[in-house]
Amino acid sequence: MDNSFEILDLSSLGRNKTWVQKAFGDISKRSAAQQITIGGVSGWCTGFVFVRFGKVAAGTLGVSLLLLQVAQHQGYIKINYKAIQSEIKKTKDVINKEANRHYPGVVENAKRFLQKNMFLAGGFAGGFLIGVAF
Repeated sequence: MDNSFEILDLSSLGRNKTWVQKAFGDISKRSAAQQITIGGVSGWCTGFVFVRFGKVAAGTLGVSLLLLQVAQHQGYIKINYKAIQSEIKKTKDVINKEANRHYPGVVENAKRFLQKNMFLAGGFAGGFLIGVAF
């Protein structure tokens, strides 16, 4: 019987982790309170940033659409809405086709992640709403 074994040195694996991986590790193995806290804080930060940049983006988009409508009303431009709707439909179909080809199981993976990390997802959703409110 041959008892030769190969010894693997796994100590170097932990050195190549980023600071985020070292700080949080596998969040799904943490307690429910820690998952809710991590999700809540990250959700609050995301909601806060979303509102700040969202206001600027919404204002820019609104002013652009308003100027476009004024230009059309004054006769400076003519908009072919049927052509726009046709192009939007074609683009939507291409995006759906490419997304399904490149990312075939994204929806299922997201469902599985949310089921496995229910407390983290709930904390994130609550934190996001609080961040949007402030």
